[in-house]
Amino acid sequence: MVNSKPNIIIIMPDDSSYGNHSCFGNPVIKTPNIDTLKEQSLLLTQYHSSARCSPSRAKLLSGRHEFMSGVTHTIQGRERLSLDTITLPQALKTAGYVTGMFGKWHNGKEGPYRPENRGFDVSWVYEKGSRMKATISHNGNPKRMDGTYPTDLFFNKATEWMDVQRQTKKPFFVYLPPKSPHGPYKADSSDMPNEDYKKFLGSHPQMNVQVAKIYWEVEYIDKRIGEMIQQLEEWGIADNTLFIFIGSDNGASGTAKVYNAGMNGQKGHPYQGGTRVPAFFRWPGGGIKGGVECTTLISQMDIMPTLLEITGTPMTDQLKQQVEGRSLIPILKNPATDWEDDRHLVHHVGAWEPGQAAQSKHKRVSIQNKRFTLVNNKKGEELFDLKNDPGETKNVINEYPEVVAQLRAVYDKWWIKVQPRLVNEDAYKPPVE
Repeated sequence: MVNSKPNIIIIMPDDSSYGNHSCFGNPVIKTPNIDTLKEQSLLLTQYHSSARCSPSRAKLLSGRHEFMSGVTHTIQGRERLSLDTITLPQALKTAGYVTGMFGKWHNGKEGPYRPENRGFDVSWVYEKGSRMKATISHNGNPKRMDGTYPTDLFFNKATEWMDVQRQTKKPFFVYLPPKSPHGPYKADSSDMPNEDYKKFLGSHPQMNVQVAKIYWEVEYIDKRIGEMIQQLEEWGIADNTLFIFIGSDNGASGTAKVYNAGMNGQKGHPYQGGTRVPAFFRWPGGGIKGGVECTTLISQMDIMPTLLEITGTPMTDQLKQQVEGRSLIPILKNPATDWEDDRHLVHHVGAWEPGQAAQSKHKRVSIQNKRFTLVNNKKGEELFDLKNDPGETKNVINEYPEVVAQLRAVYDKWWIKVQPRLVNEDAYKPPVE
């Protein structure tokens, strides 16, 4: 498993959720290919991304908390991945990989921050616009593509590119984060490739046009995932391809009332429903057994160190200093493995008003270990026992004062550590009147 050179594919939909899959009990949606993928994969059930879009992507691409790369928002220049960050594709290129990005970037629009300048040999990137009138750039050259459904374009271009790379015998890395099923959605059908979403209308008391369109887009991603794995099989490279499917970049956006897999909160919330998403690892040739689940507490920042160790990427001093995540190799080999220490994860929604970082230390944030999560949100400080109350329904802050004190202390140290790294806070200059 270590120092091998599998092809690597990461697919991460935009604004889906844990609950948007039939294999996790959704009563409406049908995702047969992801259900099959679950049977072929190791499923990480306690995997946390971030509560919002740009931060989640930054965590994946840097191997560290998004604040450590300056990413504290999705706008105002605060979505930019700091230029001193070595990205995952940049690191993999030093191990002989060719790298391709197909989808939504959202970690900087300006020249040096763009994907074609952050380690990707080829990039097809959503820039702006509604689904069927999107502007998409190819290696930095934008073009409006009326009538093109972006999800199709990204899967098609990724497949074409992989076909070329496999014939050169070079290992490839594909990062495919489609723009779907992120809103907004129109009331009519003009922003969709067809009207098939209407099949969901009336299927649930909380169903509406927005949720119907989200569910249709998730089902379509499911279809494209099935086709991609089938193509890898036909090429004879499926066994030696590490296929990682991260169910969403953050929690639910619009669908939580229909089904939220028993969780509290959604996108933009510091509760479990804001950050917990499913992660599937499929790699038969690497010895990963399918149909197995792991309940160890895992972060999106763990993907990068895991892939660097698998591929034998040289760990430079800069990478050693940068990467905070943990290699999942022990867990991939034995899913019953747990960390020897009491691991803590911080989920800070960020997105404070310009100049309000210091005042936002305790706003929309949680710190958790495997059992407890200490949340600061609109209801003040809350403590939940995730072992006995995974849905975060009962505040037990008065019952565990020593746990509260310990989590507060760890959080205080963390907050001090990230302050010098908030490098984008002054990036936004409001227009002069």
